[in-house]
Amino acid sequence: MAKKPTYEELEQRVKELEQQAVKRKQAEEKLRESEGRFSGMFEHMSSGVAVYESIDNGEDFVFKAFNPAAEGITHISQNEALGNRLLDIFPHMDKSGLLGTLQRVWKTGREEHLPPFYYKDEIREGWRENRIYKLPTGEVVALFDDVTERKQAEEALRESEERYRTVLESNPDPVVVYDMEGRVVYLNPAFTRVFGWSLGEQIGKKIDNFVPEESWPETRMMIKKVTELEERFSGLETRRYTKEGNILDIRISGSCYRDHEGNVAASIINLRDITEQKKIEAQLQQAQKMESVGTLAGGIAHDFNNLLMAIQGRTSIVLMSKDSSHPDFDHLKGVEGHIKSAADLTRQLLAFARGGKYEVRPTDLNVLIEKQNRMFGRTKKEIIIHGKYEENLWSVEIDRGQIEQVLLNLYVNAWQAMPGGGDLYLKTENVTLDKSYVKPFSIEHGRYVKISVTDTGVGMDKATQKKIFDPFFTTKEMGRGTGLGLASSYGIIKNHGGLIDVYSQKGHGTTFNIYLPVSEKQIIDEEKPSGDTVKGTETVLFVDDEDIIIEVAEELFKELGYKVLIARGGKEAIEVYEKNKDRIDIVILDMIMPDMSGSDTYDRLKEIDPEIKVLLSSGYSVDGQATEIINRGCKGFIQKPFKIEELSQKLRAILDEE
Repeated sequence: MAKKPTYEELEQRVKELEQQAVKRKQAEEKLRESEGRFSGMFEHMSSGVAVYESIDNGEDFVFKAFNPAAEGITHISQNEALGNRLLDIFPHMDKSGLLGTLQRVWKTGREEHLPPFYYKDEIREGWRENRIYKLPTGEVVALFDDVTERKQAEEALRESEERYRTVLESNPDPVVVYDMEGRVVYLNPAFTRVFGWSLGEQIGKKIDNFVPEESWPETRMMIKKVTELEERFSGLETRRYTKEGNILDIRISGSCYRDHEGNVAASIINLRDITEQKKIEAQLQQAQKMESVGTLAGGIAHDFNNLLMAIQGRTSIVLMSKDSSHPDFDHLKGVEGHIKSAADLTRQLLAFARGGKYEVRPTDLNVLIEKQNRMFGRTKKEIIIHGKYEENLWSVEIDRGQIEQVLLNLYVNAWQAMPGGGDLYLKTENVTLDKSYVKPFSIEHGRYVKISVTDTGVGMDKATQKKIFDPFFTTKEMGRGTGLGLASSYGIIKNHGGLIDVYSQKGHGTTFNIYLPVSEKQIIDEEKPSGDTVKGTETVLFVDDEDIIIEVAEELFKELGYKVLIARGGKEAIEVYEKNKDRIDIVILDMIMPDMSGSDTYDRLKEIDPEIKVLLSSGYSVDGQATEIINRGCKGFIQKPFKIEELSQKLRAILDEE
């Protein structure tokens, strides 16, 4: 039988029960406070919260809780959600999204983050993000947020970055982005194409061998402007190496890139390759310089030619009264030889000045070159000449004597570059030059015949190549050369509508390339005149503005038996011809006169008498006017200074023409 508790024991038990009741009440109060706090948090959370209870062994879930934020995000009310099955509300949901994630978390207990997914319902569309975990009670909680604005911002940022990347990658100019330490962050495809380095090779590195030593001062200034002064710059011309070690002329512009806090984070540098542009500019400057010097040379040569004409004329007159037994005969012939040498020198000046083509005829350059090769080879046996000629070479319309002079100049230049002998290679070919190739040279694009003259001589450095076509420039010692050979070659080819250029390397020989425009005319065989003096009795109208020429001309015509009328200019020539046209048989007309040009004078005379016979006479023509006048019906051309034999033959050929 159990012992009855004492009064004290009962009293103690009552006290313990009372204390337990107080503690339970306090715990309940704390629980209510906690539930109130969490309920308040649940109700006021900005994130949507849904609590699910598994049914059908995890095949579906029932909503146990659904906060107001969840209502706002999903547009499903608590009444619609609570107590209902997930698949009843979203009947098309499959295990690839939320349902599958809920099932995995319920089974494994591991929290999962469901990446943002796109949704669209009858009210709105956007993006949601879910974080799902399991409660100790076995229930599964999903916290979700509408991240549409964030996704839109991210998409806008991505599109912006893609847009700028597209701009950079489609930029035809090289672009490089450096961080604040000078390390490469980005290279565009154009940079790789121009300089050779790829982004994979240089990202995170400094391109140490990119800047030539002499370009560092302006490069440091550029870096300071961007990184320290935070300024933009443009138009800086400098030089940069390529990966292969070639050096390019570059125009640079740059600016700084700021991060979202406004701090300079990188520098963006745009590099434009202007190597070809600089080359074109140099060619244009050279052409302008040659044009100016050519004008001066042409004026000097014209006046000098008139003096030579006077000397040659008087020498011819004296020679006509002396035979080879006369003690002065050899001296006079020697004077004629010196006049010829001076005339050749003047002719080179005139050719450089682009003074005109005199006897232009369609020509097969293969035939002309082979002839020159034979002549040169006979005198310079230490030079071995090799020829490679294109079959069916296109015809060119040229002054054969001038082109022969060009070839001779190049042959002599090659011979002097090979003092111990060597090989000379001649090559012809048909080529077509496009617009981009001919643009720097101011010639027409189209079909050309190309002549290449290559020697195995000492070659030239870059500085010499830049001056090679300058008049009076020579690498020979004083007194050993005039420096007009290549200058006159340049003028002759230029006047034929072609171009001449040079490629050379010190110690590795030289190649000159000549391009002459193609002609559609049929090739004409050359006829050589005899060397006899032929007299006549007809009347000649001689038109010239130089007194020294007129004086000697009157004597020449008298020695040849002709009667002569004089006109000191174009206007006077027209007046004299109108008064005496019935007895004038031929007009010898100077091309260059101050009051009226030879071209205009010819046209006026032609109006008076369409059948008029005119022989043009000049030291040079301007822009090929002599050829133009001949094409308009003029009978011929004679170049000053001319010998009496040549004049007599030209006169008879025209006067005797049917």
